[in-house]
Amino acid sequence: PMMSYFGLILAWATRYDKNFGIGTLIATMLPYSIFFFIFWVMLFFLWVFGLGMPVGPGSPTFYTPPGG
Repeated sequence: PMMSYFGLILAWATRYDKNFGIGTLIATMLPYSIFFFIFWVMLFFLWVFGLGMPVGPGSPTFYTPPGG
């Protein structure tokens, strides 16, 4: 539901393959989504915990509650 071009890709693909549907598109994109998820999580952990760099400008990596 978060892919803004989902309908456009589906309409384009059905022009070339009449049996192409929502399930086919999801099944085609699922391995890529899993790969990108794993890659970005690994990159995040390398960035924050491996290199010790902050997530954003002026933002600490760990939250310390006030007065605690």
